[in-house]
Amino acid sequence: MKPVVTLGETMGLFRAASIGSLAHVSDFTLGIGGAESNVAIALTRLGTPARWLGRVGADPIGRRVVRELRAEGVDVRAIVDPGAPTGIMVKEQRTSDATRVQYYRAASAGSRLCIDDLAAADIPNTALLHVTGITPALSSSAHEAVLEAISIASAAGIPVSFDINHRPSLWRDDPAPVYRELASAAQIVFAGDDEARLLFPDSATPLELAHHIADLGPSQVVIKLGEAGCVAVIDGTEYQRDALAIRAVDTVGAGDAFVAGYLAELLAGLSVDDRITTAVTLGAFACLNSGDWEGLPTRDELGLLTRSEPVQR
Repeated sequence: MKPVVTLGETMGLFRAASIGSLAHVSDFTLGIGGAESNVAIALTRLGTPARWLGRVGADPIGRRVVRELRAEGVDVRAIVDPGAPTGIMVKEQRTSDATRVQYYRAASAGSRLCIDDLAAADIPNTALLHVTGITPALSSSAHEAVLEAISIASAAGIPVSFDINHRPSLWRDDPAPVYRELASAAQIVFAGDDEARLLFPDSATPLELAHHIADLGPSQVVIKLGEAGCVAVIDGTEYQRDALAIRAVDTVGAGDAFVAGYLAELLAGLSVDDRITTAVTLGAFACLNSGDWEGLPTRDELGLLTRSEPVQR
């Protein structure tokens, strides 16, 4: 199977080890995280090959990013940039139910992604290109790289997946025109209902949002609804799926896991019902762990959340 290729910024992730304000918490764990690499890791755990392209600094955090992704089986195409640091994010568990993430990524190596870097991704020899709305917000060169990657994929007949993945802190201007452009160029679009409303603020329901996005051109539109599950419009047909009932620990990364579950089953040729079932299952798994991707399942673990017997012997 040819790999899914994705591109974007992966950062060092400092996660507070206890509940409280960053002004007072003193212990942290160090990991990595990034929307696109989260998707790549989730795909590989399901047995779908994935390739990640991005820039990292010539620093220990950059080396950790590369090492962790390779350890997860991702085909890493990292450009080491000695002129900029690897970005950092800090996750704060302010209360038992409230997580906040602070980003330190201005002028980072990841923001310097450019068109010249795309050759390393070998996009024409992949099964699918996945992009998000985060990367275009990082810099003009990163925005140009995303557009060129889509152009290369389209010319080669490679389907494009786009997850809006809105980050308000990254945008100085209205992101809606950029999101519309990317959605129009993609065959598969994912969005939270709040993200979709950036494009169509007058829509009343998630299904209306899905239909409006589908009118832009994509044949598959999936609206992620968190604990309410999802709705989708696939080739004009409406679908709905409830979420799995869980006790969430941390919802960060759940949307990325959802996307990976859907794409893995799409590439495996499974039905829409199977795609969204795996998608909501991976989304639930992601919420059971405080890491962005560490708790994601392998394919033989997908049934764990619906088992009636809690102990396996």
